[in-house]
Amino acid sequence: MTLDSFIRCRGLTREYRRGPEAIRPIDQLDLDVPAGEFLALMGPSGSGKSTLLHLLAGVDRPTAGRVEIGGVAVNELSRHRLAAWRARNVGFIFQLYHLVPSLTAFENVELPLLLAPLSRRERRARVEAALEAVGLSDRMRHFPRELSGGQEQRVAIARAIVHDPPLLLADEPTGDLDRRSATAILDLLRSLGRRGRTIVLVTHDPRAAEVADRVLHLDKGRLLEAPA
Repeated sequence: MTLDSFIRCRGLTREYRRGPEAIRPIDQLDLDVPAGEFLALMGPSGSGKSTLLHLLAGVDRPTAGRVEIGGVAVNELSRHRLAAWRARNVGFIFQLYHLVPSLTAFENVELPLLLAPLSRRERRARVEAALEAVGLSDRMRHFPRELSGGQEQRVAIARAIVHDPPLLLADEPTGDLDRRSATAILDLLRSLGRRGRTIVLVTHDPRAAEVADRVLHLDKGRLLEAPA
C-alpha cells in the first residue's frame, strides 16, 4: 500500500451461485488508486467491471476481501452507516442517466440533497453551481424529454457531484452517446479530475480510456496493466 492510496482493495472476491456452479466476476483482486487519480477500467462485457464499481461504492458487498476508501473499511460498515458514508463520499454516473422524467433538471440534481441538513437556499446554491459546472445553467427548468442525450448525461453528472464527493464512479457514461456528445462528457470528466476528485471510469472504448491517467484491464476477475 502506498501512503497516498485513496482506494485500497485486497483479496477482493465476489462470488455468485448458479446452481452447483460458482461464478466469480471478481477473484482475489488487489487494487490501489492514489487520491486524485483518474483510472479507467477496461474489459469485455461480463468481465466484472460494473461489479467492481458496485463493490467500491458499497452498493454490493464482497464475498471475501476488503475495500478501503479514504481509510474507511467500506465492507465492514453497517447498512445504516454505509448509506450515510456513500451519501457523503460517492457520486455514481450511469450510462442510462436514471433521471426522473417528471422532474426538471434542477429537481433531478437536487434529489441527493433532500435528506441533507441544508436550507432551501443552500440546496439551490449547490444545484445551480453543479449545473453551471456542467454547462447547463440555461436548461435547469427543462425536463429530460426536452434535453439531448448529451445534456441528460450532463444532468446526471451534476447530480453526482452536487454533494461534492471525493470519489466519482462512472459506468460506461458515454456508451449511449454520439461521438460529439461522448467527447464533451469525457472532457468534462477530465476537468473534474483536475479539480482533485478521484475518478474510476468503466468503459469498453479505448478512445474513452485515453482521457485517464492510468488504464487497467480486467481479465478473469483480476486486473492487468494496460499494454504499452
